[in-house]
This record gives sequence, structure tokens and C-alpha cells, in this order.
Amino acid sequence: MLKNLQKIIDESKSVVFFGGAGISTESGIPDFRSVDGLYNQKYDVPPEKILSHTYFMEETEKFYDFYRDKMIALWAKPNPAHLKLAELEKCGKIRAVITQNIDGLHQQAGSKIVYELHGSVHRNYCMKCGRFFDAQFILNSTGVPKCQCGGTIKPDVVLYEEPLDDKTFTSAERAIMTADTLIVSGTSLTVYPAAGMIRYFQGDNLVLINRDETPADKYANLVIHGKAGEVLGALRAD
Repeated sequence: MLKNLQKIIDESKSVVFFGGAGISTESGIPDFRSVDGLYNQKYDVPPEKILSHTYFMEETEKFYDFYRDKMIALWAKPNPAHLKLAELEKCGKIRAVITQNIDGLHQQAGSKIVYELHGSVHRNYCMKCGRFFDAQFILNSTGVPKCQCGGTIKPDVVLYEEPLDDKTFTSAERAIMTADTLIVSGTSLTVYPAAGMIRYFQGDNLVLINRDETPADKYANLVIHGKAGEVLGALRAD
């Protein structure tokens, strides 16, 4: 399987990578829907509700209690999957990384062209004046973080009930449409609209690297069931 993947990448001219929460689990960040994922842990309020626009607006302090505890992982480091993708980009193979993750690990690993569909914990803005605040500021704050102007600070992450950023989505869509190989990994392909993006792929090779089966397995040219870090980390980048 690995030899087949290496051959596909070697013969491709424009590879795009599309990844989800499973890419960061090997960095110690829990995913959402697996057996031990965030959504299967017990909370008084379901995480899906806490991470909604309505809950942020109505229960801002409770939102931030959960957000600081579970969503900001500044201790996490890039794993072999992140590092190999950055290496493949540097040598001209990876054209873009599209991610559903908000942890910023692709950029920390060295990837330059990253489309963050769901935003990033590293960007936070005052809802009143637009001033920028980094993740460390949010992590060190207590209660509801406030700007000097008195406005409430909001993370630049896409909450439930909020649309994806048009510019980011369009750029990611264009990258997929013009790729000859699309590698999808670490995602259940069940969260829309992000999961529906692979339907824009018109290239030669659809590759799925996932621990579990996905609805798109039957359409792929190559399916590898395994951990992204172990699979991608074993590739050559030359």
C-alpha cells in the first residue's frame, strides 16, 4: 500500500491534502466522534451545543470555560504527518493543505499554503473594534475576555450555526478542482459542508488514509487504513 502511495505522489504534479481531526490525534489532541472523542465524553451540556453561536452569545463565560479547557492546545507539537506534508510542499509536491482543524499545527510544521476551513484558535478578535488577540491571551484570561475598548473577544473559529468563510472555502475548492491527486486523511467525511468538498475533485487519484472506513472509500483509487502519521511519515520527499 505504501509503495502504491509513493508511486502516486512521485508521478503527480499537483497534490492537495485534505485533513480532519484525526491528523492531530497523534499530537495528543482528541478528535470529536471516535469512541474516546470529545463528543463521547460526559458533560452537563453537550459539546455541540457549547460550541454553537447561540451558546457563545448567551452563555459566553461558560463557553470560554469549555473552550480554554478543551479547544486550546498550545502544548501540542506537529507529528510526522504535519512534518511530512510540509516537507512535500517544500519539494514542490503538495500544492495546498486544506484542514478542518483549528490548532495551527500545519503552519507550525512549516506548511505555507494552508486553508483553515474552521478557522484557528490562534486568531481572536474584539467584536466591537476588531483588535487582534493571540491564543495565549485567551488562555491566560479569566471569565469573558475583554478588549481595552470594552468589547467581547471572539475566537476566529467557525461555531455551529455559523457559515464557513467564503474566501477560504472558494480557495480550497479551487485547489481541489485543479489537483491531479487528492489525499484525504483523518476525517470521517460526515461534517458538511466541508465533507462535501471532495465532490469537486476531478483529478486522477483519490487517496484515503483513515483509521476507520468512510463513505468515500468506494470511490477511492487507494484506501489505507492506518494512522496518518505512520503512513505519511514513512514517505520519501525528494
